[in-house]
Amino acid sequence: MKIDQCPNCGSSTYVKSGIVNDRQRYKCKSCNYYFSVDKIGKKIDEYYVNKALQLYLEGLTYREIERILGVSHVSIMNWVKKYNIKRPTSTNYHPTYKILNAIELSKYFQNIENLSGAGVVVTELGDKFMLIKWERFRD
Repeated sequence: MKIDQCPNCGSSTYVKSGIVNDRQRYKCKSCNYYFSVDKIGKKIDEYYVNKALQLYLEGLTYREIERILGVSHVSIMNWVKKYNIKRPTSTNYHPTYKILNAIELSKYFQNIENLSGAGVVVTELGDKFMLIKWERFRD
């Protein structure tokens, strides 16, 4: 992997400074910071992080979000903790969701029965759309 700047100060002036644990080590000429090449790991696209947090705020559980996005529920829990996301406390409603393509979504809204009642949220989910509707709990 190619290094383009010092992770400490952002300078692009650095020199090679040996090998540690089979990884090339560098020394920044500006701040004298020693660093090595970052590990190439699996990084999840920010789109999925944002979408997972949106769905969490809409009231979906971690495992429901996992099934929809294909991202581990543990990762979603960690993102919720990292960004300190708090879910609204109202318990009178619960969300139901459907995943539809564009044609199915247009047919859904052509049905007059689907236009009454509580509001819906339509959010993009890759090449499909997620429709979230709130239903009142029966007392």
